[in-house]
Amino acid sequence: TPLFICLVQSICYSSVFFFYNMQNDISDVLDLTFSVDADEEKLILYEKTEVTDHELIPGGRNIKVTEENKHEYVDLIAEHRLTTAIRPQINAFLEGFSELILKDLISIFNDKELELLISGLPDIDLDNLRANTEYSGYSPGSPVIQWFWEVVQGLSKEDKARLLQFVTGTSKVPLEGFSSLQGISGAQKFQIHKAYGSADHLPSAHTCFNQLDLPEYPSKEHLQERLLLAIHEASEGFGFG
Repeated sequence: TPLFICLVQSICYSSVFFFYNMQNDISDVLDLTFSVDADEEKLILYEKTEVTDHELIPGGRNIKVTEENKHEYVDLIAEHRLTTAIRPQINAFLEGFSELILKDLISIFNDKELELLISGLPDIDLDNLRANTEYSGYSPGSPVIQWFWEVVQGLSKEDKARLLQFVTGTSKVPLEGFSSLQGISGAQKFQIHKAYGSADHLPSAHTCFNQLDLPEYPSKEHLQERLLLAIHEASEGFGFG
């Protein structure tokens, strides 16, 4: 997720944090396009000197970043920094990893399942998680929130881990409990925000903010069905839902 970029690259942190905290329309403020300066990546990424920029999408150097497409831009920047820009290193790692575990054996797992296999299932203290959850558009007494916690209480240990992974990007529980959960700008509690729109929509997540966007479902059963589908089938992508 972009959070990992932020930990190792301050310029990306500044950009992501700026985009997501700026209240005004950025369309006429920033002179950015869907491309990145590749000068620092030439030797690693391209092994040639004539490249001056890298297009995030076809024709990206001619597409301006606007208020409407800024989330897509940040997602693509994250993907570029975490994959494209370090492709030789990733390939070298995969080559070594495949010598230990055959590709055919590991390919049956997705990234989330692999993390759970390596790290094991965490012991999640739901009382601690609930005590360190903040709400927007809902209150702790809202019916949907009451149903949510009842549903989560009844989840298997694996599905509780999947839920935590879906919302925060990792199944790991902070050593000091959920009061020390970290987000893009430091300490960031677990968030549940009201998602406006159709009640048929799945919950979505913004992993760098530990934020779950939860529609106002008409029943506990509907909420349970949608939540389970989300944590099993939906992808958190690069954390912007």
